[in-house]
Amino acid sequence: MKALQLPPTLVEQVHKAILSDIASGKLPAGARIIQEQIAQELGVSRQPVQQALTLLRKEGVLSDAPGRGLQVAPLDLAHVQQMYDVRAVIEGLAFRKAAEMSAARAKDKGPALIRAGRKAAASGSVSAMIAADMAFHEFIYALSGNPLVAPAMQTHWTHAQRVMGEVLMRDDKPRDIWDQHEALLEAVASGKGIQAERMARQHIIEAADFMIARLKAEGQGR
Repeated sequence: MKALQLPPTLVEQVHKAILSDIASGKLPAGARIIQEQIAQELGVSRQPVQQALTLLRKEGVLSDAPGRGLQVAPLDLAHVQQMYDVRAVIEGLAFRKAAEMSAARAKDKGPALIRAGRKAAASGSVSAMIAADMAFHEFIYALSGNPLVAPAMQTHWTHAQRVMGEVLMRDDKPRDIWDQHEALLEAVASGKGIQAERMARQHIIEAADFMIARLKAEGQGR
């Protein structure tokens, strides 16, 4: 973890840093969370760390540890499946509306995100790959013109990062998603809303099936 500055969104940054360490495997399932250590590594006081930990516990990422304190909760694969079922519907809506409303912006700005994603995949950095994936999808949310999409997806991404991290640490296949992302972008940039929605739903469903199968094979989750 890197020391953080003290902007107004400090709790959000601490939350993001802890979640990144969980997704990248630095804090695996069952690892105890030491509040003082996190505060020291991030260069912040204990208060924002405590608030971030409370939020992560509420989101189901952390759970009560035996005795006292918190630990990283195991992945609940049934919850992961339910999350992706919902996400497929919301993503489909976002991609369709993006194609209908912002095709020109997608064509102009989207290719840079595809290049960044391929670069992240080539780097082998789990955190970089997750960040690039999120940036692409958040770009589509913005293009959709619907301000409710991004907030609705926020909790889903909290858990999706964990799932992606667990799989990316063990398997190379998820790193080829940028071919799919490029095809999705082409549909949006061409203004093909119905096609973009169908492709987005399929993209999410196939990703979920693959990742859950991998996690079960590795004995991850419950």
